[in-house]
Amino acid sequence: MGNGKLLEISKFAAPEIIFGFGATSQTGEGVLRLGARKVFVVTDDELLKIGWVEQVLKHLEDVGLDYEVWSNITSNPKDYEVIEGTDLYVKSECDAIVAVGGGSAIDAAKAIAVLATNGGNLKDFEGVNKITKPLPPMVMVPSTGGSGSEVSQFAIIVDSARKIKMTIISKSLIPDIAVIDPHLLYTKDSRLTASTGVDALCHAIESYVSLAATPLTEVHSLYAIQLISDNLRESVACRSNLEAKKSMAMASLQAGLAFSNAILGAAHAMTHQVDGLLDSHHGETNSILLPHVMEYNLIACAERYAKVSEALGVRIEGMSRWKAAEKSIRWVRRLFQDIGTPEKLSEIGLDESVIPQLAENALKDSCLVTNPRDAEKEDLIKLYTKAL
Repeated sequence: MGNGKLLEISKFAAPEIIFGFGATSQTGEGVLRLGARKVFVVTDDELLKIGWVEQVLKHLEDVGLDYEVWSNITSNPKDYEVIEGTDLYVKSECDAIVAVGGGSAIDAAKAIAVLATNGGNLKDFEGVNKITKPLPPMVMVPSTGGSGSEVSQFAIIVDSARKIKMTIISKSLIPDIAVIDPHLLYTKDSRLTASTGVDALCHAIESYVSLAATPLTEVHSLYAIQLISDNLRESVACRSNLEAKKSMAMASLQAGLAFSNAILGAAHAMTHQVDGLLDSHHGETNSILLPHVMEYNLIACAERYAKVSEALGVRIEGMSRWKAAEKSIRWVRRLFQDIGTPEKLSEIGLDESVIPQLAENALKDSCLVTNPRDAEKEDLIKLYTKAL
């Protein structure tokens, strides 16, 4: 197993995956197979305008399924939005959920499934394995190449009172079917393409060096890193580049499978707190924090970062393990510069005064548990300050 752990048992969970151009045509048949009669469709207003949702609804109609559409969510879904969606789900007597959208729509759909079947408040399920009752069938149709939520056991929802992102982790949250159609990536602008691509890279790197990484997850992490290295710049540069879009959709999927099973690390634990406070672009916050966290983790996993360099396409022949590992951090910084993501937390509006509280909150985030290097509050304060 990864990182020299003594435990010899590996687990790996994944949904049924339907991948390829035109895959959305399988949505109706997939939901029908799961025994649905009326489908709750979760999406956002932007996708409704573009027409992708209309296509999915037609595929539901083609197999005789009734549906209810709900789209009242923001880019970082809030607890009160989920409550509104849950009320409509119950009122409309739906028995299955389809999400069409990015990580926001998919995470909101998962949270609605939890509340509709388990009751209570969302914060009751924060942390690991708090869901006790079965969820309705879930089919996810991602529209971005980044979140990986369509295959993961994670749901991230903002607690509006505490202004933090709650991390809910449970095998119950793994959707039944993930329908991944690279066509849906065409309509995303360069900023969102860059941001979601960074998120996928962060998933891949953090899952690879995670304390919970196994041979079952490592192959997915490294393949995702390679695909992103080869295709993210091109995908940002040209929205009609078919090969780049297909490769980024696959990279997001591979990284999602990896982090769902290996969990993540300090970059995500820290990013969740900033996003919860500022309602910022998740991938952009990751682009600021990931290089700093990689530098911090270097002494704990230099050999693994050397492998990351290889996956990135860096020539490391003849280099010491340490030099090869350092190259990965330099390469990641250069990629983020090339695609134009922010480099400092001050650029996205963070004020230094909130850093101690962010660090305190990050200590409680489940993602920190699997970070390869131990981190205390003071360590996190230093990392936030360096990134300011």
